[in-house]
Amino acid sequence: MRLLHTSDWHLGQSLHNFERGYEHQCFLDWLLDTIVAEQADALLIAGDVFDNANPSSAAQRQLYRFLQQARARAPQLDLIVIAGNHDSPGRLEAPGPLLEAHGTQVIGNVPRGADGQIDVERLVLPLTGKSGAVEAWCLAVPFLRPGDVPRQPVLEQDGQPAADPYLAGIALLYQQAYEVAQSRLQPGQSIVAMGHCHMVDGQMSNDSERRIVIGGTEMLPTGIFDPSIAYAALGHLHLAQAVGKQERIRYCGSPIPLSFAETGYRHQILRVDIGAAGAPCEVSAIPVPRAVELMRVPAKPVPLEQVLEALAALPGETTLPPEAWPFLEVRVLLDAPQPGMRARVEAALEGKPFRLAKIETSTPSRAPSLDDAALTLDQLDKLQPDDIFKRLYLQRFGNEAPADQLSAFAELMLPGA
Repeated sequence: MRLLHTSDWHLGQSLHNFERGYEHQCFLDWLLDTIVAEQADALLIAGDVFDNANPSSAAQRQLYRFLQQARARAPQLDLIVIAGNHDSPGRLEAPGPLLEAHGTQVIGNVPRGADGQIDVERLVLPLTGKSGAVEAWCLAVPFLRPGDVPRQPVLEQDGQPAADPYLAGIALLYQQAYEVAQSRLQPGQSIVAMGHCHMVDGQMSNDSERRIVIGGTEMLPTGIFDPSIAYAALGHLHLAQAVGKQERIRYCGSPIPLSFAETGYRHQILRVDIGAAGAPCEVSAIPVPRAVELMRVPAKPVPLEQVLEALAALPGETTLPPEAWPFLEVRVLLDAPQPGMRARVEAALEGKPFRLAKIETSTPSRAPSLDDAALTLDQLDKLQPDDIFKRLYLQRFGNEAPADQLSAFAELMLPGA
C-alpha cells in the first residue's frame, strides 16, 4: 500500500505580521492533486496542523475544507491526524464524529475509559488498501505530556533502569500500542507508527521550532519503535530527515518555510510504499512547489550603503499577484547606530514587488578583552548612567560612542525629559 506522510502545516502562521493563508492554500491544493496522482491509500498528518492552540476561523476552514475535498476526490483514502505540541488536543478532536463519517480519524488526546485508564486500543487504527481490506495497523500517538503517559514501574533499557519516568512512560505506551497491533495482525499485514516528538540526533530548524522540554527530557531514542514496525511517520522537526540513519523512521518536515532560516531547505512530503510484511518499505521525497519565495538580501550582512545598492538592483516589475510577492529579510552590518535606517530601506524598495518582512542587524565580532572582566560591587556602585551607556555602545559596536550620541543620551537623562 502507499502512504503519504506530511506534518507541521502550522495553518494560521504569520511571518513577521504577514499572513500566509495564500501559501498554505497553494500547498493544500497541490496536496489534493498529489493524493490523486499518486493514488495514495492513506494520508498521515503527524501533528502541528495549526500554528497555535486557538487558530483563526480562516485556518480552521482551510483544514476542514481540505479534508472534505480529499475525501471527495479520493473516496477510498484513509486520513489520520494526530495533535502536535502547537495544537489544542480538544479543539482538534472536537469535530471528530463528523470527520469519522468522512473517513478522517483524529487523535488529539490520549483516550481514556470511564475508569480513567488509558484506552490503548483506540490508538491503533486500521489502514485499508485499494481493495478495501486492512493492509496495515497504525499506532497513532499524539504529542505526549507527562499526564498522558502510563504510570508503571520504570522500564529497563539495555539492562539499566531508565532515569526518567516520563521517557519510560512514553516507551511503555508505544510498547502497549504495538502489542495491541500485534494481537490484531493478520498474515500479510504491516505495522506503522505516528508520533510528534523530538528524537535523539534530530536536527532542528533555527528560529521556527518550539523546543520540547518536559521534566528535563527533550529527545527520545529510536528504540521506542520496535524493529518490526515498517515505518514511523514523525512530526515536530521542520527539516526533513531520517533519524539515526534508519530510513524507516522519518521526519517529512514542514511543507513551507516557517522562518528565513529555512529558505534553503527542500520542503517536501514523503511517499511510503509498504510491500510484503517484513520487507523494507520504499521511501521517496515529493518536493512541494514554493508558492512564495523567502529571500535574504544580501546573502551575508554588509554595511548599509552596500545593502541599499543590492536593493536597488532588485527587479522592479513582476507578473506575480501581490500575495505571491517574495518576503524579504534585509541584512545590515552596523558599526554604529543608523537613525532612519528603516526609512532608507523602505525607500530603496518603493515600487518593487517585494514585501519587507524583517531587517536583521548585526555588528562585527570582536574578541573579548580584559576590559570585559566582571566588575566588583564597589565598581558597580560607582557607575553612572552615561558610563553604562558608553560600555554598552562599545560592547555592541566595538568603538567609542560619538559625541552627538552622548549628548542625546545626556538630554534624555535630564529631569522631566
